Amino acid sequence: MTLQPALWMLEMLTKRQTRKGRFSIAAKHHITIAEIYETELVDIEKAIAHYEQSADYYKGEESNSSANKCLLKVAAYAAQLEQYQKAIEIYEQVGANTMDNPLLKYSAKDYFFKAALCHFIVDELNAKLALEKYEEMFPAFTDSRECKLLKKLLEAHEEQNSEAYTEAVKEFDSISRLDQWLTTMLLRIKKSIQGDGEGDGDLK
Repeated sequence: MTLQPALWMLEMLTKRQTRKGRFSIAAKHHITIAEIYETELVDIEKAIAHYEQSADYYKGEESNSSANKCLLKVAAYAAQLEQYQKAIEIYEQVGANTMDNPLLKYSAKDYFFKAALCHFIVDELNAKLALEKYEEMFPAFTDSRECKLLKKLLEAHEEQNSEAYTEAVKEFDSISRLDQWLTTMLLRIKKSIQGDGEGDGDLK
C-alpha cells in the first residue's frame, strides 16, 4: 500500500475514534501519522501538527507523560525551524512539570538547558535572564554540567571569544556526547560570534 492511501485510512480511523470519545486511541493514530510525515514524507510542519493534536488528546485524558513526549517532539522541530519562542514555551512547561517528580526531575535540567539555548540564539541577554530564572526555579540545575556549560558559553560570547566557546563545547562533548540537535543549536550560536560567521561550521 502506498503512503497516501495509508495516511487517508489512518486519518479516517482517527476521526472515527475521536467521534467515539476514544481519545487515547486517536492520539496513538496521530503519532503514527506524525511519524509517517516525519520519516517518509519529510513534511515537518504536518508532523508537528499531528504531534500537537496527539498531545492535546493525551492531556485531556490526563496522560501527561505521553503528552510531554509529543510536546518535546514539537519543541525540537520548532527550534530546528527557528520557531524559538514556541520551543522555549514547551521546554519551560515540560521542565516545570517534571522538576517536582522524583522519577523525572533529572530530565528537567535537559529541558531548561534546551530552552536556554533557544533563548541564546535569539538574544544573549534573554539567555542570561532565563538562566537565572531556571536556577531559581530548580536549584539542582545550578550544579549541572549543562548549566556550567551555558555560563561558559555566555562568557565566551560576551567576550566574542570563538576559541573559548569551542573549547567549552569540546570539554562538554568529551563526557556527554552532543546529539545532532544540540550540535545544530550550538553552531547557530557560535556563528553569531564576530569573525566566525564565515567559519567552517565546526564545533571541535
